[in-house]
Amino acid sequence: MPRLNVFPLHRRKLGVVVTSIAVGLLLAQCGPKEKAPEEPAVEVPETPVVVTPVLPATTPPLTRGDLVSAAARAASTYVSGEVPSGGDPLVGRRITVRLPFGCGGPKPGPSGPDVADGVPRATWGRDRKSVQLSLTPGDWVNSALIAGAGADSVWETVEGFWIPRPWLASDACPGVLRDPLVGGVTTPSPNTVGLAAVFPTGSSRVGQRNGRAYRFTVRAEGDQPLVPPEGGYRLVLEGRVVGFPGGRAIRCRTSSPEQRPVCIAAIQLDRVAFESATGDTLGQWR
Repeated sequence: MPRLNVFPLHRRKLGVVVTSIAVGLLLAQCGPKEKAPEEPAVEVPETPVVVTPVLPATTPPLTRGDLVSAAARAASTYVSGEVPSGGDPLVGRRITVRLPFGCGGPKPGPSGPDVADGVPRATWGRDRKSVQLSLTPGDWVNSALIAGAGADSVWETVEGFWIPRPWLASDACPGVLRDPLVGGVTTPSPNTVGLAAVFPTGSSRVGQRNGRAYRFTVRAEGDQPLVPPEGGYRLVLEGRVVGFPGGRAIRCRTSSPEQRPVCIAAIQLDRVAFESATGDTLGQWR
């Protein structure tokens, strides 16, 4: 009979203990490891982004030369019989129009009431110690250019200002002198380009002249004689183009294609001023 190798009881218990310790060591190695402490986050400062704002391009206001050119184009379109289509780019534009006057020196003072014809004047005062600058707007609400456009039912008041010498685009006085060989008084050409300051029906009456003149008196300093400037004076009209019913900025009219049309632009008037030839403001109304 073969011999059984039977270990004593105490040796078997010892083996169980050794085995348990080994298993425990293995489990300790395979178990979750302790998480290492995280390093604190380092804040990196953001680099500021410089954004340059894109500003809209400023559209310069329309000048005397711009309006004279626009009126010439409108007159050509009118006489040719063309009917413009689309919007008028002049509507909504700002205007700063300077009209030279008193270029040949002040005239003798008027003996009667002011003439409401929309033309600026420079006249001598008493003893030639002062110069009166004046302008009385014309009443155009019943004119053919306004009533013919149906604007008389939209605008309560229309005050007119003429642009003298529309063939001259400059804001300065003419550089050509009167021919001394031509005798008599030279009759100026009729006015054909103007600005109509409109006031809608029911709007505020503030700013309306109602036949009253814009006036400013230039006086001599002390006992010195008053010497008027060689470059005359300037009438300044500021505002924006509003246009006629139908959307056109300028309206023209003539009784015959052989005559130059009369063209006027409808505007909202914000400021009227008298200036010296050097640009100094003498008097203003807003």
